[in-house]
Amino acid sequence: MSHHFGLQLHCLSLKSGCDSDPLVSNSLISMYAKFTIVEAARQVFDEMPERDTISWNSLINCYVQNGHLEEGLKVLKQMYLHGFIPKAELIASIVSVCARTGELRLGREIHGLVIVDGTIKESVFLSTALVDLYMRCHDSLMALHVFNQMEVKNEVSWTALISGCIANHSYDMAMECFGAMQVEGLKPNRVTVLAILPACAELGLIEHGKAIHAYTFRNGFDSDHHCSAALIHMYCKHGKALRPAKLIFERVPVKDVVMWSLIIGSYSQCGNNAKALKLFSQMRAEGIEPNSVTLLAIISACTSLSSPNLGCGVHSYVLKSGLSFDIFIGNALINMYAKCGCIKDAHQIFKEMPGKDSVSWSTMIGSYSLHGHCKKALQLLDEMQERGIEPDAVTFLSVLSACNHAGLEDEGNKIFKRMIEGNKIQLSVEHYACYINHLGRLGKLEDAYELVRSMPMKPSTKIWSSLVTACKVHGRLEKAESFAHQLVTTEPENAANYTLLSMVHAETGNWLGVEEVRRVMRIQRLRKCYGFSRV
Repeated sequence: MSHHFGLQLHCLSLKSGCDSDPLVSNSLISMYAKFTIVEAARQVFDEMPERDTISWNSLINCYVQNGHLEEGLKVLKQMYLHGFIPKAELIASIVSVCARTGELRLGREIHGLVIVDGTIKESVFLSTALVDLYMRCHDSLMALHVFNQMEVKNEVSWTALISGCIANHSYDMAMECFGAMQVEGLKPNRVTVLAILPACAELGLIEHGKAIHAYTFRNGFDSDHHCSAALIHMYCKHGKALRPAKLIFERVPVKDVVMWSLIIGSYSQCGNNAKALKLFSQMRAEGIEPNSVTLLAIISACTSLSSPNLGCGVHSYVLKSGLSFDIFIGNALINMYAKCGCIKDAHQIFKEMPGKDSVSWSTMIGSYSLHGHCKKALQLLDEMQERGIEPDAVTFLSVLSACNHAGLEDEGNKIFKRMIEGNKIQLSVEHYACYINHLGRLGKLEDAYELVRSMPMKPSTKIWSSLVTACKVHGRLEKAESFAHQLVTTEPENAANYTLLSMVHAETGNWLGVEEVRRVMRIQRLRKCYGFSRV
């Protein structure tokens, strides 16, 4: 029905006097709600001589459907004051809208109203909607309270709780709820299966995932496209279970870009980059256009293979597809060209990107650091901060590493001081290890050891190892022995640490120490793994 025809009907009802009939007025309110003319619906409601429950429900629906939640709640309260009790289904629909829009305050007000009038006890759908509301608004405790108060729970209720747990990253709790649901004698439906599979993927519960896979097969869910995609994702998340993922993928009659992206990305993440590229070619041959997720996986594969030729081919496709301005793809291309040794191409992409985030800047700075262009990395860091973009921990680590390898003492000291004084970067053991190595290379062994002692965390084996090496280089063999003992104490099961200690003992002429180290290695059955070359 057209808008103008609806207005004509309204005029006809006014002329004939039918507008006083609640049935006609209620229909007019519903009509204006569908036409999104909220003011006209309200006017019809206000002019009604008599209103029934349907009148109130229709007006509330009109407000809610058109995004006026506050007004809808006001009318709901007025409805209570006039002695009318709204339908539980109506309240559930309002709560659902609150959940989707994140209106927790309004949802809580409605929760209070339904507790007072007792509606919440009569409707499992309303209680389920409240569980969904609190879970979506990250109030898990209140969601559990509402759920536990429910006298009757069905598959939808349990699924809402499980989905909420997944959304809040409470994967263990989701698995517990999934088990409890079945103990209660309720069979998971297709939506429940779709909800629980991500928990199996995140927790690495491959055996549980296989059991759910068998359940989907027995109940005919395996033919569902979304279930197949969720199962592929679950198996792919577990690096050693690509075979069942591939079998599911091959059995799906119609494969969309999501499925192709999942399987290609999984092979890329597991290091089987050649297979990922082969699947990408197969995907193109079948006429499926890749999306940004697919291209990110393929760019990652090219990066791992250090193949600029393949990378250039993917880059050309990106330009043709119009995805060249996607910031994630741009960042991936910068990283790919840098890792393949094409720093000029990496800089060109960075330069041409219309929008850059902190990752873009960090990737380019890291690329310069990787290629030994320390001065350029420092210049870009200053430019980044001038533009109001704060560097993160990874950015500072890249620059610090560049200063370390370039032997830039003052610049390295300034970077580390900036990290400490800024109070915005949480220093990790990697930051300390890099700066301690920097001090060690410069021969400032006392400063390096003092920093080790003042560290807020336990020194890593990398730190002790770099100190040992620095002491050997600068002829401080007694210190080297002391640090080598610390290295062995920190990681006593690593044969390489004992070998380093033995070498230090040998350099100081402590042959008894060498024999003692070898004796300990024999007792603990530690053997150094020797490297080899095909050249």
